[in-house]
Amino acid sequence: MNEIVGVGALRGIVMRGPGLPDTLPFYEGMWGLSLAHKDDGIAYLRGTGTEPCLYGLKEGDVFGIEYVHFAMDDRAHVDALYAQVKNMGETLLGAPAAFDDWIGGYGFEMLDPDMRRLRFRCDARALDDREEWAMPRNVSHVVLNTPDLEGRQAWWERVLGFRTSDYSADQMVFMRCNSNHHSIALVRAHYASVNHVAFEVPSIDEFMRAIGRMKQKGHVPSWGPGRHGPGDNPFAYFVSPSGFVIEFTTELQQVDEATHEAKVWSRDVPESMDQWMTAGPPTAAQRAVMQGRPDAGWPEYAPQVSGETK
Repeated sequence: MNEIVGVGALRGIVMRGPGLPDTLPFYEGMWGLSLAHKDDGIAYLRGTGTEPCLYGLKEGDVFGIEYVHFAMDDRAHVDALYAQVKNMGETLLGAPAAFDDWIGGYGFEMLDPDMRRLRFRCDARALDDREEWAMPRNVSHVVLNTPDLEGRQAWWERVLGFRTSDYSADQMVFMRCNSNHHSIALVRAHYASVNHVAFEVPSIDEFMRAIGRMKQKGHVPSWGPGRHGPGDNPFAYFVSPSGFVIEFTTELQQVDEATHEAKVWSRDVPESMDQWMTAGPPTAAQRAVMQGRPDAGWPEYAPQVSGETK
């Protein structure tokens, strides 16, 4: 049996919605990202690392995900993943080719079963590394709501080579593509939507200072600070001006592939949600905002699948 071709790493995410680029001052002036590039109707925001876009803001008719963005090691891995996905009969939006956006590079796009667009890319533009205290360095993980938790978990494992790290009862699954405990997590929900996006800062002191920066500017966490059980990472959640939930985190657990076994964390034990017990379990209001707005994704692309049209 051939080995499954996996994804290299999570790069970030591009969001869309009415007036979304107008929220740029919040991310620059408070959250700690910097504008890397702006085209007509879209802004690319960077962190302190070399990734050209951690979070994109694109003008759109509805609120949702433009695409979730993944890194591949090289063109050979891009081509191998494409062939694997095509052989499985998945919804491809074109063969591997050069991207004509500002980020550049080589890759392809596909749809997941919830009609979300996923983009895989290598040879992308790289920016200069920066040293800036208490600013986001990269996107740690993206959490997605889905009406079919078990089915979507199986899909990410079978099609894209993700491995399951842990469970939060029967309501959430944490999945990895490298040593990071999770790059993607899935939450059981009534409809597909984005739950939240987590931004990593380099240290626990910088994590606390980032929270302090937000508080000084009038934005307090909607949940946190605390420290999760699954992933062992500190958390502080905020709600953006457009209503998306975003998180500061750090010190995400690194998984030893040889010894790690997935664990089911009980939601009946308060320390499973917050080991520090400084934040406690999420409130009903927090759970409501993390349900997000229904996102139909890109169903109009599905009938056009030929495997060769981009």
